[in-house]
Parts: sequence; C-alpha cells; structure tokens
Amino acid sequence: MFLSAAALGQTQTGKASFYADKFEGSPTASGEKYRHNKLTAAHKTLPFGTRLRVTNLANNQTVDVVVNDRGPYVDGRVIDLSKSAAEKLGFVNQGLTDVKIEVIDAGDGTAKSEIKPIDNVVVDEKEFYDFEVARLTPKGFGVQIGTYQELVNLMRLSDNLKTSYKKKVIVQVKVVNGIKYYSLILGPFPTRAKADAFLPEVNKKFPGSFVATL
Repeated sequence: MFLSAAALGQTQTGKASFYADKFEGSPTASGEKYRHNKLTAAHKTLPFGTRLRVTNLANNQTVDVVVNDRGPYVDGRVIDLSKSAAEKLGFVNQGLTDVKIEVIDAGDGTAKSEIKPIDNVVVDEKEFYDFEVARLTPKGFGVQIGTYQELVNLMRLSDNLKTSYKKKVIVQVKVVNGIKYYSLILGPFPTRAKADAFLPEVNKKFPGSFVATL
C-alpha cells in the first residue's frame, strides 16, 4: 500500500488496465487532455505529477509513467495506463495484467511553473476558484460521476462538468470509516427516466457513472 503522500520506493501490486481509444482528447482529472501516445496513468490517491515505474509481472517488462488522472474505479484494479504504456508492457491484447507499481519520483515531472503540495495534492502556485455554496435537500435523481477525496480534484472536475454538460453539479459528502468522501452528481432530474436518458452521454467520458436517487 502507498502512504498518504507519495514516498520514494513505495510499492503496490494489483491489476492494471488501459484507456480505451474513445477517451483520446478527453480531459483528465488534472485538467490535461488524455493522449494515447503519452506515458501517463490514472491512480486513485497519488498526487498528480508522481512518476511511477510499472512492471508487468507476467513478462517483467517495465515502463515509467506520470500520474495525471484519477481511477480506475473498478474493484481490484490499481492503475489505468495510457495505451502506449500498455503497449510497452505488452498486454494490449489481454486487456488486463498483474503489475507492480513503484514510486520513483514524488515530485511533479510535467508542470512548467512552480508547484507546491497542498493536502497531498500537487497544484499550481496560483489556482483560484469561485464558490457559491448552499446546503441542499435535493429530490429526484442524479447521475453520479465519481467519488473523490481531494478537494482540488473536486473543484477542477466540477468546473469542467458544468461547462461540458450545462447541468447543475451537486456534491454529496459521505463519511466511510471516519474518512470523508465527496461524490459529484449531475442533476437533479425530476424522474428516473430523464436521468436514464442523460446517462449515456455522461458515460462517454466517465464510464462507470450511474443514476442515483437523491
């Protein structure tokens, strides 16, 4: 298991998957666009910019990648790799493989400006967001995009969602085993049928999204 902040030499093992071609050009949780020819990856907790060495345990092939996205949100999977990274590891035809992940650089390897860690998240030196916060008691249904721990990811993705889908973004706060999680939900929709009709559009960019009762 990794510690809360990226530490050199920390390792993790589990299943690796890779991005489908349909995500080419889609924004990642860091704000960068996914490009299949770049050596990047999605990880649930490691700060953006963390450099990892991933080893395919089936053939001992390795590749170095940079974390710029969140996920994968599938039980048992520990990392989602760009297609070019999966090709270097030799598992494109299989779709999944067992890997070992090692932190080789806990700093940011991609940012051009000065960065600093805040609550274990690497962010730009100057990054501002406008808030209009109100406590809600929503009714009806919503399309849940994902669940996050890091506030910066929440703000970036929320801003992207409002721009992309022209829908209201609701944040539901959950506490699991004493840890706070934040679920991003688009809606509300007055009926489940309307939410179900909207879901396929969202699933194009956010596979695994689902309709939630509010």
